Amino acid sequence: QEFVTVLVRDPRIQKEDSWHSYIDYEIFIHTNSICFTRKTSCVRRRFREFVWLRQRLQSNAVLIQLPELPSKTPFFNMNNPHHVDHRRQGLQEFLEKILQDVLLLSDSRLHLFLQTQLSPEDMEACVSGQTKYSVADAIHSFASLNRRFPIEDEERKKGKNDADSDSESSSSGLGPSDDSISCGCKASPASEES
Repeated sequence: QEFVTVLVRDPRIQKEDSWHSYIDYEIFIHTNSICFTRKTSCVRRRFREFVWLRQRLQSNAVLIQLPELPSKTPFFNMNNPHHVDHRRQGLQEFLEKILQDVLLLSDSRLHLFLQTQLSPEDMEACVSGQTKYSVADAIHSFASLNRRFPIEDEERKKGKNDADSDSESSSSGLGPSDDSISCGCKASPASEES
């Protein structure tokens, strides 16, 4: 049975310049779903990138009621562990719900968001075919630069000997300009962080 586990964890304060800081969060994905090019991935994203993702997903799937992000409050204090953890939990719940929707899983922006460190502008360029690399190319090259998952190497080696193994499959609908094709994938509810 297919599963998609997503964890939003490890919030870190990043200095933008001498006056501005922000928090980014690690997004960890582990899945056996054919929708995903990589079966494990780990990227860091900040809140404003989640806002961008939600807006893009909503504009491409106007009939779907997307889950809300945690509210952006003027009283948010990045030095307050309760505030930071509340936002982290809200971001994880958002992604868990998104990953249960077959139509949203076919959106290339979602895959680039979860499995590369491309900026929103670069994700848009890639999806609209304005880059030399495809969505799958971007995901593979990011993964090869950030190999942290030896288990995936083992699966890939085993896959060369075993025709049933599909650890490197690329998903339907992940072409540069083909983000509206449904790939017929079904995501089960993601497991809770332990």
